Amino acid sequence: MKPYILLVALIFSFSSFAQDDYLGEGPFPQLIIRGVTLISGDGAPPRGPIDIVVENNKIVNIQVVGYPGVEIDESKRPKLKAGGKELDANGMYVLPGFIDMHAHIGGTGQGADWEYVFKLWMAHGVTTVREVGGRGLDWSVDMKKKSDAHKIVAPRIITFTRFGQKNPDFNPLNDVPITTPEMARQWVRANAKRGADGIKFFGAEPDIMTAALDENKKLGLGSAAHHAQLSVARWNVLHSARAGLTSMEHWYGLPEALFEDKTIQDYPLDYNYQNEQHRFEEAGKLWQQAAKPYSEHWNIVMNELLELDFTLDPTFNIYEASRDLQRARRAEWHEDYTLPSLWKFYEPSKISHGSYWHDWGTEQEVAWKQNFQLWMTFINEYKNRGGRVTTGSDSGFIYQLYGFAYIRELELLREAGFHPLEVIKSATFNGAEALGMDDKIGSIQIGKLADFVIVEENPLANLKVLYGTGAIKLTDDNEVVRVGGVKYTIKDGVIYDAKRLLKDVKDMVDAEKAKTNWTLKQPGVKD
Repeated sequence: MKPYILLVALIFSFSSFAQDDYLGEGPFPQLIIRGVTLISGDGAPPRGPIDIVVENNKIVNIQVVGYPGVEIDESKRPKLKAGGKELDANGMYVLPGFIDMHAHIGGTGQGADWEYVFKLWMAHGVTTVREVGGRGLDWSVDMKKKSDAHKIVAPRIITFTRFGQKNPDFNPLNDVPITTPEMARQWVRANAKRGADGIKFFGAEPDIMTAALDENKKLGLGSAAHHAQLSVARWNVLHSARAGLTSMEHWYGLPEALFEDKTIQDYPLDYNYQNEQHRFEEAGKLWQQAAKPYSEHWNIVMNELLELDFTLDPTFNIYEASRDLQRARRAEWHEDYTLPSLWKFYEPSKISHGSYWHDWGTEQEVAWKQNFQLWMTFINEYKNRGGRVTTGSDSGFIYQLYGFAYIRELELLREAGFHPLEVIKSATFNGAEALGMDDKIGSIQIGKLADFVIVEENPLANLKVLYGTGAIKLTDDNEVVRVGGVKYTIKDGVIYDAKRLLKDVKDMVDAEKAKTNWTLKQPGVKD
């Protein structure tokens, strides 16, 4: 091998090793973030410049150090202790770490490994995820422990298990369907014993759902539900909320609770649930079958959910391709950050969940646009009346990419009518409150953990600056530039270079493209 080739190979080898070995900076005995504008996450307006002092992963001081446009008096600033770390964030913005309330850590069908998924989340400021079903409880708990110990670059993981999922402690009933209330209670106890933080339900017989939710509530664990069409005719969102469910995913089960002139969705007579086009096309007509906004029944359902302190986690983004397939499919980040295996998974298919583009056209998209309007009206009014709305992405399906889809969810909450400060509150404080962790995370307050997102541009003025690809801007010199992208993600006091994490992801994607000789092709276009 020629000397210069050997040198390049050695540099590449060292670079790859350093990239894989990157675990951020810290934690430090003291961390001071200097000169930042604070967006606290609890609904308070921005203020700054501020110095934030962290000691041993706890915020111990939030010090106002001046006024905009006025030179800071250095004598009034908190002092750095020996062994401490200063982070110059002058002119930047700090927010609490984001909480993704509907997360899946990749999947074998998608070919997305955990390192790829975690780095995309962390690069977008997501420091906590509620995993609502993944590769098994033991695997998720192991990932959770590694994340907590900073052995991997990963958000904090809250593990919810799918109800009925295989559990070795569910003996001697393992691999046997849950058919009685007592079996449901035994499974719930076994799930808690193995370290789960909660349960995600899809539906079951009413007596089984009632028993499982009751037992889960006694154990103090969280709960969420995707009210699947297979069970929703007898058990909708109101039934779940009355039985003790703490949050609902997506929106299935809510229009059914709002029906006035029917009890079952108006299915075509040739409908087949196993046909993904049928499933998603007809779902796009559901809100038009529900009670009209602000009508008597609409208000009755909303008010009861409010009284039950029920949480709505809408995940708008995961259905956006239904109303505009071309936009979702060609979002600019896909080119650099989406794996070939994900592209394949998203293509029209009769067997892949969410690949329902069998014959998707204008009529389906128009129906879904109308669906969104009615859905967003309910969500926005629920928030206006004091209801808790959280932010979840459900990434890894339907052209929605980890991290990027989370920021898109923020934009869709804005479209629904949320003020930008309400959007941030949904993404931070509301999620922490729903998880029962608002004493630790979700807002930037003295005594809470050091989870932060730092960005150079004002995210309230333009949420697009939170995307890893940034926002397009024309300068006074007529130059087109990219601004934004999260600069630092801080989790438990450990500082991560968000742009470095994105570079790692791009390198993974580039390597996979080279390995598989992959090129992007339009669906249905032959070579």
